[in-house]
Amino acid sequence: MKLSTKGRYAVTAMMHLAIHDRLGPVTLSEISQCQGISLSYLEQLFARLRKCDLVEGVRGPGGGYRLARTPDQVTVADIISAVDERLDATRCSGRENCQEGRRCLTHELWTDLSGQIFNFLEGITLAQFLKRPEVCDVVRRQNSTLRRRERPVDRFPAAMPL
Repeated sequence: MKLSTKGRYAVTAMMHLAIHDRLGPVTLSEISQCQGISLSYLEQLFARLRKCDLVEGVRGPGGGYRLARTPDQVTVADIISAVDERLDATRCSGRENCQEGRRCLTHELWTDLSGQIFNFLEGITLAQFLKRPEVCDVVRRQNSTLRRRERPVDRFPAAMPL
């Protein structure tokens, strides 16, 4: 089983929003530049995220996107599900037809693994992930790059240590 680029990029983009959301809307262009994700790909992802009420668009000058919920109300599983990513370790995509149209010997094992992965991701909110020291280190590095591009200096959420 492999999580696709779609799911990985959606989580990365939502983390970027969570980090910068308190300062107002964030443009897809900023996310694209900072996270190295194609702008057209982000547009596709954000259409799905908006449809699932995870983000909301803000029009006009200074517009962009912001989280539709607080970071402690958005789980990684919410994001993965919103972009139609399947977390399925079975070979048959859960249809139970992997061995001549019938369930294979190890189907339950892979189904249980899929459930464990989903439960793990359902147990992690954006807010929880933002508190990890390794994540804070990456945020610092990315913010220093943003500063060099003449972005506002204070881009950390209030709860995040410098």
